[in-house]
Amino acid sequence: MRQVASRSNEIPAFAPLLDSIDLSDTVITGDALHTQHAHGTYLRERGAHYLAIVKKNHPGLYAQVKTLPWADIPLDHRTRDRAHHRDEIRRLKTAAFHHLDCPGARQAIQIVRWRRDRSTGKLTIERVYLITSLDTYDATAVQLATWIRGHRGIENLLHHIRDRTFREDDSKVRTGHPPRTMAGLRNLAIGIFRQNGHTNIAAALRHTGRDHTRPLRILGLT
Repeated sequence: MRQVASRSNEIPAFAPLLDSIDLSDTVITGDALHTQHAHGTYLRERGAHYLAIVKKNHPGLYAQVKTLPWADIPLDHRTRDRAHHRDEIRRLKTAAFHHLDCPGARQAIQIVRWRRDRSTGKLTIERVYLITSLDTYDATAVQLATWIRGHRGIENLLHHIRDRTFREDDSKVRTGHPPRTMAGLRNLAIGIFRQNGHTNIAAALRHTGRDHTRPLRILGLT
């Protein structure tokens, strides 16, 4: 964990966070904020590959990836799941493309997610675009899909909860070491709740907050 400077964002903290880690032959995933030329160069120089989401905050790169002839590109991987009262189909396509506007990029990826709510019948379709420095022979479509889902899982299981349930972005604790301390305590609470079988962290917080002895019992202190 690394504290982000006040009045800044995560971008300047990217390289310092990874400087002390051996990145040789690793695959680093990141959200759209970290789809930066400097980050791509840094990772390739350190011997790492990247999988980076491309959104409209990089309009040129986004247009370049989105307008590839995806309809004519064969399907590489497909999965179907049923969970959380919905059916979900994920389709992955890849396109080898060595002229993407990002250092070391070798493939563009399109993910199409079809979700149907079983209670309402509502269907939603989401298209996500990514780029990677992995060449076609470096990883299979299954591996790419697994890494992408793993990154999304981290977002959903940790960062989303910290943002929505703990309202981290609204915190007034913003200077010095306390923000990092508070982030660590939030992670600790989420981890303990999950270890105890809770899947709804908001409900677990409400339950725990009704009796001052419950947090102590969860921590094994009583």
